Amino acid sequence: MENELKLVGGAMVTLSLATSAMIVVPFLQLKDVPAPAALAPYTSEQLRGREVYLANGCIACHTQQPSSTGAGRADGARGWGRPSVAADYHYDSPPLLGTMRTGPDLFNIGVRQPSADWHLGHLYQPRAYVADSIMPGYPFLFELKPEGAVGKSDKVVALPGGTVPPGKVVVATPQALDLVAYLIGLRHTYPVVEQAAAAGASSQPPQRATLASASTSPSSPFGAAASSQSTSSQSTSSPPAPRAPGAQASHDEALASP
Repeated sequence: MENELKLVGGAMVTLSLATSAMIVVPFLQLKDVPAPAALAPYTSEQLRGREVYLANGCIACHTQQPSSTGAGRADGARGWGRPSVAADYHYDSPPLLGTMRTGPDLFNIGVRQPSADWHLGHLYQPRAYVADSIMPGYPFLFELKPEGAVGKSDKVVALPGGTVPPGKVVVATPQALDLVAYLIGLRHTYPVVEQAAAAGASSQPPQRATLASASTSPSSPFGAAASSQSTSSQSTSSPPAPRAPGAQASHDEALASP
């Protein structure tokens, strides 16, 4: 019995320490991080769209957390933007980080694909835009109406030829419009300042803060995250990694909606 009590007590202590290290301490460190000045709160339309995003399981296939490493290529080289920081999620409760990338990261989809018409069409029928897309369509977010029954306030979706039966048009529902407003609002191109953590003992002098910002290269809305400041005045930064040409680049750009 005494050994069992020791075992249970040790397990509880271990669980408490792990919880403190992984949850409590980071929460205390980040709970008062202010929002970046350039980060605007969500509009009511975007908040409704965020709920549609959750309700339809978009988070199961898409992340919203670019990183400096990746499977073969860093996210900056894919054109997905700089690595995210805690302040980027100031207005997200909870943050929709995601766990799997069946589709591309959407942290900056509003920059890569700013067209509402593109998003609406892609949501209705993804394979009308990308032939080999595995994303499911969301036709229940739209209405199929006769051309003569379209109202003045209806948003008719412009689709490639052959997608809609003759004499019919696709009209977006309020839920579809809210979802697209949320996606277009996902823009995090402003620079952020990160305080680099000291790698050694606490006696080591603090490292300089590094500025992470998006590249303004004309070939992509983003480049790799800016490198840390060098201690040598003669050194120069390497240019951002070029985007891979061909099918992979077009696939990454096209599969850009949940």
